[in-house]
Amino acid sequence: MGKNIVEKIFDAHKIYGDIKTGATIGLRVDQVYTQDATGTMTWLQFEAIGVDRVRVPLAVSYIDHNMIQSNYMNSDDHLFLQTVAAKYGAYFSRPGNGISHQIHLERFAAPKKITLGTDSHTPTGGGMGMIAIGVGGLDAATVMAGANFEINMPEVMLVKLTGRIRRPWVTAMDIILEILRRLTVKGGVGKIFEYGGSGVKDLSVTERATITNMGAELGATTSVFPSDRKTKHFLRAQNRESDWIELYADKDAGYYDTVGIDLSSIEPMIARPHSPDNAVPVRELTGTKVDQVCIGSCTNSSYQSLKSVASILKGKSVAEGVSLLINPGSRQVYEMLSRKGLIADLVASGARVLECSCGPCIGIGGAPGTGQASVRSYNRNFRGRSGNKDAFIYLANPLACAVFAIEGKIVDPRDTDFSIKMTREPSSCFINDNMIITHLKDISRIEVIKGPNIKEVPVKQPLGEKVEADVLLKLGDNITTDDIMPAGSTILPLRSNIPAISEFVFSHIDNTFSKRANDAKGKGGGIIVGGENYGQGSSREHAAIAPMYLGLHVVIAKSFARIHRSNLINFGILPLHFKNTDDYERVENGDRLLIPDTKKSLTENQTYNVFNMKKNYSFEIFSHFNDREKEILLAGGLLPYTKKSIKDI
Repeated sequence: MGKNIVEKIFDAHKIYGDIKTGATIGLRVDQVYTQDATGTMTWLQFEAIGVDRVRVPLAVSYIDHNMIQSNYMNSDDHLFLQTVAAKYGAYFSRPGNGISHQIHLERFAAPKKITLGTDSHTPTGGGMGMIAIGVGGLDAATVMAGANFEINMPEVMLVKLTGRIRRPWVTAMDIILEILRRLTVKGGVGKIFEYGGSGVKDLSVTERATITNMGAELGATTSVFPSDRKTKHFLRAQNRESDWIELYADKDAGYYDTVGIDLSSIEPMIARPHSPDNAVPVRELTGTKVDQVCIGSCTNSSYQSLKSVASILKGKSVAEGVSLLINPGSRQVYEMLSRKGLIADLVASGARVLECSCGPCIGIGGAPGTGQASVRSYNRNFRGRSGNKDAFIYLANPLACAVFAIEGKIVDPRDTDFSIKMTREPSSCFINDNMIITHLKDISRIEVIKGPNIKEVPVKQPLGEKVEADVLLKLGDNITTDDIMPAGSTILPLRSNIPAISEFVFSHIDNTFSKRANDAKGKGGGIIVGGENYGQGSSREHAAIAPMYLGLHVVIAKSFARIHRSNLINFGILPLHFKNTDDYERVENGDRLLIPDTKKSLTENQTYNVFNMKKNYSFEIFSHFNDREKEILLAGGLLPYTKKSIKDI
């Protein structure tokens, strides 16, 4: 049997293990990148490991999240990231250069490489024909320090695309919303989506990147497209044609399963509040009032998309009562639009053109008003992520968003008389890398500068013989990392200060949690109980570090999202599963649970007896850790484990 694309890339990077579903494999990594909301902690962890240089071929530190400099915190973090990148041999993308995923696609991504990024939307790079995986910051730090990247081989799903999309009003965004509608936010857990079929050639690299970007919302490990003539065209336009290689699956390649998508059947889609998989055809919501529209982010802010948006808005005005915000994905896109006079068309329509950053997508500016409806061409619409938990966020393609902004309501764009100029991917792009700083030579005199908000990384003690603690919070299904550790302009600047940011853990759900957790430290710490898909969404490891700092020892859930499960392990917190889901129903807030022989159960059969000491009954839970994960948990987390073993790397 032949090999699929995933197997070919993994085989070229394999250090140990068998490339078969469920097997543990170690991989060599080509590139690692960070962003500032997760990067400060990543680089502090890298420093704590104690190596003198980055030990991967390419590392990049991006600034794209914490752009508002309302006090010293963000500015200090940016200076720290610039100096630490210089000290240890990484590229540094300055504030204003753009969103990490968009820039990385333009300037560094290449077919058949493996990239790790400290952001859940790192799979954007899969549009280039590479394996790009979002990981927690500590995973990235250890790989930069020279460790292998270890993963349990996911199931590889083929998404077979046929036909052609009905342009102009159907876009790549509608394809991934349709896939989300079919498979849900849990449909990709433990899987890699590989795209193939005759319909692939109808999609540009940036359109493919839209699909792989939002593959993160499926819970997928990553998504990947072939590398073909469209890939070569994109790289030639970026003056990087030498990075191109052809990469297809073999004709007789095998897959775990296949999903068929007829592109000609796709129509404009929209995700309703408050989940990306809550998708329906736009026509079903015709007439719904719109208060705000946001276009851009790392999902839909290519030159191709925004030039088409400008053609819709030209000569028209944003509806009264609607606020239109546009954030280009990169400075390259912004500058190309400017040179064509298209920024003037956007501004003349009444749009507010923001700087090249994540912005409203993570609640940094652009928060809608109470009870308002905001339609966005972004990737997530979780409650509260926009900066207002009492707003209603919808997701739609950027061209439809432009129409909604003018109409002041949701309409099926196919039923309008709007004119639009279809934009092809440019054959050449304006290249200006003066916002990317390289310090890859003499580093002996470079001083790493840390402001007063930057605190040292907390480290958990090694795993004890037992856990006896109170259930501090019981939660339902699909709890997101935004629920655990909220984003927004107040909280994000505290990413370098775990004691300070820990005060906001679960604050959108229970604003007494942090105090109760601190109080529980003296009584053995805390336990969280969750439902299905606990920890979906962002890769933010602060959703594990801050609870660990507050004394959390265990999360017992029906199932876990991949990145958050890894982050819990990395910080010494046991992610354990209910053996019988009926036991989930019986446990309540305030119950005191005893898990005796925790260490013995971990190292032997991974079945744990739990005694509910308050209600006087017992039940079983289990885990499925591999050998390395067991060692990490026994050590108290990945940092102490790595510091102990790095000398052998």
